[in-house]
Amino acid sequence: MWWTNSENQEIVYKVILIREIIKTNDGSTTIYLPEWNESYHSKNGAIQEAYHVFIKNGLSLFKVKSIAILEIGFGTGLNAFITFLEAKKTNLTIDYVGVEAYPIEMEEAMKMNYPNEIDVSETTVFKKIHEFSWDLKNQLSDNFMLTKRKQFFQDIQDEASFDLIYFDAFGFRVQPDLWSDTIFVAMFKALKPNGILVTYACRTSIKNAMLSAGFSVEKLPGAPGKREMLRASKVF
Repeated sequence: MWWTNSENQEIVYKVILIREIIKTNDGSTTIYLPEWNESYHSKNGAIQEAYHVFIKNGLSLFKVKSIAILEIGFGTGLNAFITFLEAKKTNLTIDYVGVEAYPIEMEEAMKMNYPNEIDVSETTVFKKIHEFSWDLKNQLSDNFMLTKRKQFFQDIQDEASFDLIYFDAFGFRVQPDLWSDTIFVAMFKALKPNGILVTYACRTSIKNAMLSAGFSVEKLPGAPGKREMLRASKVF
């Protein structure tokens, strides 16, 4: 989750945007920004939303043995963590790239209770996800490579590199520029033919931005507390 790249806005982000650790309705934690009334994950349930949007309606569609994933808004590392767990269960090989301009602190990451809520035996893995150096490819396991890129959305220039995109930016209400035509053109270019983008959001302007970029778009039932979500496909 991140802000835009103006020098003045970076100062505002650091000075004003206080981050608080809160519990969501499913017992899992998230980070809350009181000045924006915005959280990194749904207050209705961080873990259940992540599984519903990114695993059930994204990762589970892939039956091949190896895929590349781009996450927009690395944030707390929850989506990377649950994807690692799914890869372990299904013997799927994943090359995972998470983009984040303003990484959370290690102290904050260790206050996230995801291993305790999902699989306490993988506490060390969750810690490694946050300990790994940025902008380097790291081997989390034999079948899971993780690259954390400290980067702004506007600077993404990948072309036909990913099978699946987890689009998990802050909401349109607080950062509409992260849901623009320009951003989704970059996402379209970053996907391989027949690649898929999934996001928790479902707003007409977002759907239209995706359609303008060339995506085929469908509405799906949302996670608890949200009526709908979007899945966009690069159909060739």
